[in-house]
Amino acid sequence: MTIVFHGCEKFTEVDMPFAELNAKSVYEEKNTAYAALANIFAEIRDNGMLTGKTNGMTREIGLYADELTWYGNSAQASANFYNNTIIPTHGTIATWWNSCYSQIYAANAVIEGVSASRKLLQIDKDQLTGEAKFLRAFLHLYLSQLWGEIPYLTGTDYSFNSNVRRIPTMEVYTKIIEDLEAASILLPKEYLNPTRVHPNFYAAKALLARVYLYKGDWAKAVSNASEVLNNTATFVWVTELNNVFLKESTTTIWQYAPRSATRNTDDGTTFIFNSGPPSVVALTTSLVNAFENGDQRKVKWLRSRSSGASTWYHSFKYKKTGSNTPQTEFTIVLRLAEMYLIRAEARAQQGELGGAADDLNKIRNTAGLANTSAVTKVDILEAILRERRVELFTEFGHRFIDLKRFNAIDAALSVSKASWQSTDKLLPIPQGEINLNPNIAPQNLGY
Repeated sequence: MTIVFHGCEKFTEVDMPFAELNAKSVYEEKNTAYAALANIFAEIRDNGMLTGKTNGMTREIGLYADELTWYGNSAQASANFYNNTIIPTHGTIATWWNSCYSQIYAANAVIEGVSASRKLLQIDKDQLTGEAKFLRAFLHLYLSQLWGEIPYLTGTDYSFNSNVRRIPTMEVYTKIIEDLEAASILLPKEYLNPTRVHPNFYAAKALLARVYLYKGDWAKAVSNASEVLNNTATFVWVTELNNVFLKESTTTIWQYAPRSATRNTDDGTTFIFNSGPPSVVALTTSLVNAFENGDQRKVKWLRSRSSGASTWYHSFKYKKTGSNTPQTEFTIVLRLAEMYLIRAEARAQQGELGGAADDLNKIRNTAGLANTSAVTKVDILEAILRERRVELFTEFGHRFIDLKRFNAIDAALSVSKASWQSTDKLLPIPQGEINLNPNIAPQNLGY
């Protein structure tokens, strides 16, 4: 069964194809139930905020922060991200908001449909529900990072959803944690297949580690990151940097499969250019200069292109474009290096400075760098922020989120971005959504 998503006039409003997700027959058969779930993964990969395409947040929030420079037409929507001139009627933010809530609606439909099913085996009910709750948490987490207070939707009741209110970010975190804890109980520790495209127990733990870090619960961030890191049978550290982003990498915790067996990632197509000057985006000079001398990530994860006396760099983590065969790369969403950096930061916040330095050095040594010289808590945290910048660049907006968490965003972006204002830390709520549901007012400050 093919289940097609359509754009929604209102984030809680759904067209007839969505109703099919609630049809009892869909969840009475294993194949159609898994097809409904698979379609959510496909939608997240292909449409909206979390795609690797040019309109996804990896590129647009990279422009919004200090990872990417815009070389395209000044009238294009992406120029507004680069210039920090987003307004409530901007089309991209409306698309991101609507697509995320449409995908959340679909996850809720799976959860409800599976719960009501009379024919599905319990093992399938657990897998389907666990994955759907994982995705619901995943989507709400990114919404909260860009908009702050948001609605947290857990059902498909139209009358309720159409009048929903935003809740404080800490309450959002609590609900995300509830979903991920439930998912970790329901999901197996083994992957359904070797490609690691289905989240499992360890993917839930990895995302929990991130949420606890964002929430400031250092002990639980350490505990959940350690559960992943301690599974050395499944997650084997890769020392060759060129192998980290291959589809069979043993440091991958969860990744997107491309649209077909003959494609690679959209991320490669988004960032790779073969001659200078770039026509769309390139890495900022400040990011290129952030790599220390001898850092092999600059050698292997960046590629330069020159014209005359000028040189530009693009992200080269993914080395194939979408149409380039053979298929060697999937888009990695969660990977082991982040777990070391999460644990390092949480340990430092708890005063476990030796352990924090050990985790940080795991990343540095793999990049060909010496151990960190940082000794004090303040210095180690600053070193972790720098290391996150050169390790996690062009991966789902980590830099923007990190600068906010470290209360460093105004200092960093007011220097590099002429139009930066402190209120730009949050995007505006799409005006169309406030018009349709006044309960989600007031608008974020600055808009």
